[in-house]
Amino acid sequence: MSGERFLVTGVLGCIGAWAATLLVRDGATVVGYDLGDDRHRLELIATPEEVDEITFVRGDVTDLDQIERTLREHEITHVVHLAALQVPFVKANPPLGAAVNVIGTVNVFETARRHRLETPIAYASTAAVYDERGDRSPRTLYGVFKVANEGTAAVYAADEGLSSVGIRPFVVFGPGRDQGLTSGPTLAMEAAANGEPYRIAFGGRTELHYAPDVAWGFINAARSEPTGARAYDFPGSPVSIAGVVEAIEAEVPDAAGTITFDDVPLPFPEQLPGERLEAHVTPLDAAVRETIEHFRAAVRTA
Repeated sequence: MSGERFLVTGVLGCIGAWAATLLVRDGATVVGYDLGDDRHRLELIATPEEVDEITFVRGDVTDLDQIERTLREHEITHVVHLAALQVPFVKANPPLGAAVNVIGTVNVFETARRHRLETPIAYASTAAVYDERGDRSPRTLYGVFKVANEGTAAVYAADEGLSSVGIRPFVVFGPGRDQGLTSGPTLAMEAAANGEPYRIAFGGRTELHYAPDVAWGFINAARSEPTGARAYDFPGSPVSIAGVVEAIEAEVPDAAGTITFDDVPLPFPEQLPGERLEAHVTPLDAAVRETIEHFRAAVRTA
């Protein structure tokens, strides 16, 4: 794998930080592309030596010339495209959300076409392309923009022969997941690890995906054989938020009664209805345990 040169956009986000860290551990060269400069998620997940292995480019996905220059100068062989504004930020500023989430994705695909990328672009779609019934009728602009991205991928495959794999995670949790509509379960785990109360802002049943599992899904998609435009739901099983609280309390008995939730379901289906990506899935109890242990270790070393 030593000849691989990965570009990870949105490297300072949760999944981006995990993808970059896992790639470094796997021996690949990693170029992290992000408009921000806050590395706290990476520093929570990776060792200082692993962070030093990443080449950082402070870049904006809405800048086509900069993305193209980055692929060329770093001789990129694989692309994991994760840069996006999440649901609350898109709602607060729809024009900026469209620029980053839609135009930014078009720029990544166009750059890959000009660069003659031979491997599939692995890019983040979302469970928000579905409504609560499981129909492709998104209830948020974020979901609408991700539907547009899947359409963009299909047209680039048909017209230009550019392969891609879109992945639709649902509720991603684990170290580094600290913002967005569905970050509540992770924040509850962190609170329990710190002996603090927390109230998750939603309830009902949903699917949880462990961040390292999702990151590996994107990495393996970028390494897969080029076969047109494919898009998959990430594998998982529905679980109630009450069940998530029980898993937290099983790991931190002193947290019993301190982790609560609003019993209001998310505006998405309880179980994703589409074809599933073939990917490893860590059992929920093990993933909750690892997440809480990670937060405890971070407190001890702070």
